[in-house]
This record gives sequence, structure tokens and C-alpha cells, in this order.
Amino acid sequence: MRFVIFTHSLVSDWNNGNAHFLRGIASELLSRGHELAIFEPESGWSRQNLLREHGQGAIENFHKAFPQLRSALYDDRTLDLNQALWGADVVMVHEWNPPELVARIGRHRAGRDYQLFFHDTHHRSLSDREGIAAYDLSCFDGVLAYGTAIRNAYRALGWGLHAWTWHEAADIRVFRPLPSIEKVGDLVWIGNWGDGERADTLREFLIEPVRSLRLRARVYGVRYPQEALRELAEAGIEYGGWLPNHKVPEVFARYQLTLHVPRHHYVEALPGIPTIRPFEAMACGIPLISAPWKDSERMFSPGEDFLFARNGKEMISHLKLLLKQPLIRSRLITHALQTIRSRHTCAHRVDELFSFIGSPVAMSVPEGKT
Repeated sequence: MRFVIFTHSLVSDWNNGNAHFLRGIASELLSRGHELAIFEPESGWSRQNLLREHGQGAIENFHKAFPQLRSALYDDRTLDLNQALWGADVVMVHEWNPPELVARIGRHRAGRDYQLFFHDTHHRSLSDREGIAAYDLSCFDGVLAYGTAIRNAYRALGWGLHAWTWHEAADIRVFRPLPSIEKVGDLVWIGNWGDGERADTLREFLIEPVRSLRLRARVYGVRYPQEALRELAEAGIEYGGWLPNHKVPEVFARYQLTLHVPRHHYVEALPGIPTIRPFEAMACGIPLISAPWKDSERMFSPGEDFLFARNGKEMISHLKLLLKQPLIRSRLITHALQTIRSRHTCAHRVDELFSFIGSPVAMSVPEGKT
């Protein structure tokens, strides 16, 4: 089959977590012998920020790490959809594409026999409904939503004719344990500071516990204002800046523990959606402690795959326990690896994708199409 994907960026993961999942899905499709064309805008904000801060070398390093993956840059003003979509069997359009392009692809779909899906991996369906409502999905076959809360939003508001839950997962070709690498520290956290919406949560579950226990800790990510950098330094936390995602397994291997600190939207409005970082951490075999979120979709087994900390005091208690008890760390690692490998790999998600593609709903011609 020939797959065509319109994404925000394949090559840049600068503040672009969807690139992690896309790379894994693309690699899995190619390994199964399918054809694949990926298009990304040459002016995309993730790519432009990566180039501005790290230069062309960052993109060259991506191609060295993923030699099998390629994307075509396009300009909205000159994109020829007849050429881009020639021979397509399945087309996926990510929700960070502009509404005008989404509508153009939808019009192109009318009267043609490829299957067209809208891929939503963000909280805007609940936090910015007007923005998402601007997308014309009337000619789409359905929505691939990375959580049931998002799927239900589309179903309830009629934004997509059909919707399926399609969680993210770990690319275990990349994310795997590296036991031969020597440990250099206690704790590492990989995540972006963002707009400060979880600053208090980071202080409670990351900064203050590290300060209190005097841990050897390091943080990686982007969009850290000077005030945040000052707080990290005062707590004795090193700041590593942007980390290419394919380098994450090497970094995890150097530390005893990592954390998951979800954004407020995922705690309050999107229960059951852990984002991709916990999948990747557990696939790398590093013990994980998470700040609160509701695993309403039973993705994991809390207490066996990772530990939940309800507050900063409990985070300190869990950190002490895991740093002093290698047997408990080992049990968490073993159980989490089994959970990821049996349920949450990109191979599992491609299997799910094919079930959506082959379902009678997706293969039918929705009302209003010609």
C-alpha cells in the first residue's frame, strides 16, 4: 500500500513530540514493505526554531540517525496535490497543518478512493474548540485521536464522521535499554518548560525534591526562560538544553531514575492520555515516578510499571526508596518493559491502524461524498 502523510515535521522534534511517534510509525510501515511519502512545510515553526538554534547540522544528524526516513518540503502556495497524492491508498493529515490545506486535501478526496484520516495528537479539541472547528473534515473518513477523551469530543461535536482511539507508543528500534553505559547521576528529566502552565507542578515534583535530597540531576528541553534556568541552578540541577530524541536512550542509561510531569491539560481535561514520554522511558528500562494523572484507559499498571506520587512529599519518599533499593528498581524495569513490548510499541499501533483502514466504517463512502 502507498501511505501519504502530511505532518508538521518529521525531521525536527524541537517542541514537537508528534515527530517521535511519526518516526516509529514510518519505520514500521517501511519495514513491512509499504510505500511512504511524508510532506512537511518548509516554514514550519519546529523546523525553523531547530535551524535557528542548532543549524543545518541538527537536520543532518537526523538523517544519519534515521537514514531510511525522508520528507519532502512544500510551500502551501505551490503544492500540487495531484502529484503529492498520486497512487495513494491511505492519507493521514496531522492537526498542526493549516485549515486551508486540510480543506484542500478534503476536496481532493471527494470522488477518489483513497482513505483519508485526520490525526489529532493535541489537547486543542477541548482547549481550543474554535480553532479545531475551523477544520473542514466533511470529506474525511475519520479521526485518529490519541486518547478516548479526544475521540469522544469529535464524536459528540460532529467534527469527524468517525473516530478511533490511537494512542502513541514507543519505537523499540530506538528506545531500548543500554545496560553497558555507566551511570553518572541520580535523576534526569526530559521535557519542555513551555508557557509556564506547569511551573508550580515542576517546582513541587522536580525542583524541590532534588533540592531537598541533594540529588545529582539534569534536565533537558526547550523554552526555558531565564527565571526557570535560575531556579534549576539554585536547586543544583544541570540544564542540558535541547536533546535530539534519538539520543534519549543514551541519556536515560546514565541515570538511575526519571520522572513524568504531565501538563495540566492532560491531568484535567484529557484523562487517560500519558503523552509519549512515559512509553519511551519505560521502553529504555529506566525506573519512572509520575506526578498525578488518571490512567482511565488502563494503559499501565501503576505500582508495577511505575510509581505514582500524589504530592511533593510522596515524590521525595519514592525517590529515596528507589535510590536505596535496587531490587525494587529492577522489578519496575522488568514489569514496565513487558508492558511496553506486549502492548505499546509502534508495531502494535500499525496493527491498529490497519484495523481502522480495513473496518467497514472506514471503507464505506460517507454521506455527502460523490
